[in-house]
Amino acid sequence: MLPSKTAVNTVSDDAGRSLAACSAQPLWTSASIFTLALLAGAAAVLRFAFLIRKPFWFDECFSVEVARLSWHDFGRLLWRREANMSLYYLLLRGWLHFGSSPFFIRSLSVIISLASLPAIYWLAGKLFDRRVALLAAALTTFNAYHIRYAQEARSYSLLVLLATLSSGFFVTLLRNPSRTNRVGYILASVLGVYAHLYALLLFGAHWLSARGWDQTRERVCFNTLRRPWIWIGAAALPLVIFAAKTGVGPIRWIQRPRLHDLVDFAEHISGNDGIILALLYAAACIAAIMPLEKVTRMFRADIDWDVWRLRFLLIWLIFPVALVVLLSLARPIFLGRYFIFCLPALVILAAAGIARLGRPWLMALSLAAILALSLQGTFSYYDHDFDLERDASEAAVNYILDRAQSGDAILFHIAEARVPYQFFKSIRFRHGGTSGPEIIYPRHGDRLDYRDFTGKPTGEFLQSVPAHYSRVWLVLMSNGTPCQPDATTQLLNHTLGDSFPHVEGAKFAQLEVRLYRRP
Repeated sequence: MLPSKTAVNTVSDDAGRSLAACSAQPLWTSASIFTLALLAGAAAVLRFAFLIRKPFWFDECFSVEVARLSWHDFGRLLWRREANMSLYYLLLRGWLHFGSSPFFIRSLSVIISLASLPAIYWLAGKLFDRRVALLAAALTTFNAYHIRYAQEARSYSLLVLLATLSSGFFVTLLRNPSRTNRVGYILASVLGVYAHLYALLLFGAHWLSARGWDQTRERVCFNTLRRPWIWIGAAALPLVIFAAKTGVGPIRWIQRPRLHDLVDFAEHISGNDGIILALLYAAACIAAIMPLEKVTRMFRADIDWDVWRLRFLLIWLIFPVALVVLLSLARPIFLGRYFIFCLPALVILAAAGIARLGRPWLMALSLAAILALSLQGTFSYYDHDFDLERDASEAAVNYILDRAQSGDAILFHIAEARVPYQFFKSIRFRHGGTSGPEIIYPRHGDRLDYRDFTGKPTGEFLQSVPAHYSRVWLVLMSNGTPCQPDATTQLLNHTLGDSFPHVEGAKFAQLEVRLYRRP
């Protein structure tokens, strides 16, 4: 039986008074805004610096070519294969009207990542105070993981921003169940799901966190959240249907996580400077939840605001990763960058730990150590990549275009391999010209369409190729190992090798280019 309206209002008033303590000081002051502006300036420098030093790779080319499709092909592709990240593709679609250089394309993610700084400041201020909020913003500014994905034309910086806003409105909705907060929570949450499907894990963390107070207050929380969760579920239903329809096919290449994968993720999300920085973050988080008495209180049914906010951050940080690791024992679905939305929880919890050190010199020393190592991790990222290995699509495409002759044909081992070829060819011949081999697979028209993103060449098609062309380029991508090539590669080796006596080519990171020709 639910409590009466009077009881609900009484509990809500009690909750409001307990929460008000953390907001006694104003969050947005002239000094804090000025400090936040300085941090935003430093963040902009770190994220725009060397923005095009790293080569554009397959995933980024994929984003651009999806966004360039006609509306018909765009909609069909989203439903058939790419509903995940659909919000980012829509934003990029509009962004490309103003420019198409790699620097400009990646700038969208940079701008979105900069918007996450005031969002994290706002959330941290709602949970703690202005000092913790500024510390969290500072940690985010210099975090190499945040910088690394701010420099990529994918949806990860958008996911961080929307996860922060969703959690911020979640906290404010529990505190002040107004229509504005309810709409804000619904909107940020739905957009977050369409930025990346794994955002659904965040709402699992919200649900677990809402169970954190005494029984009466818990009922108040669930009464407040029931309607927003219904709206979020209804709006996210198409994406859930898409996930059920496609299964794990799009991510079947993910390997089962091992212990070193989890250690690597901890090091990366902490700032890419190895185990020392990760341990400093861990120590700061432990300082936030100490003493031991507070830790034991987190597991009780009746906890106050000071304990609840820490448990909320811990659940947000740990629950999504732990759940997916467990599920990966049956079917691997763990990939570190999918959990970048946990970064705000990490920096806010660490900031709270630094703020609890008390003595200003100790706080300053701890913050300086973490920021120095974070900056070192950022410089290390500028020098060499981390978290994933980019392919050398651009070098492979240039190799082909530099050596192609009139009458050449080109086909791709898998349909997706055409995507980076299409992107880099368009850059090279942006100002006119149609040079390059004739694309014979995948091809369903003069322009890329939704059918050109999936599939493999058939034996019947390959047998027809030698009769029409004397020089055929082949691009191999994700085709197994040299000792154990996949079935399509074996078919290509047999069919083309029998018809073309001369084969030459080159190998690139994650790609191989071959030229089959007759004398």
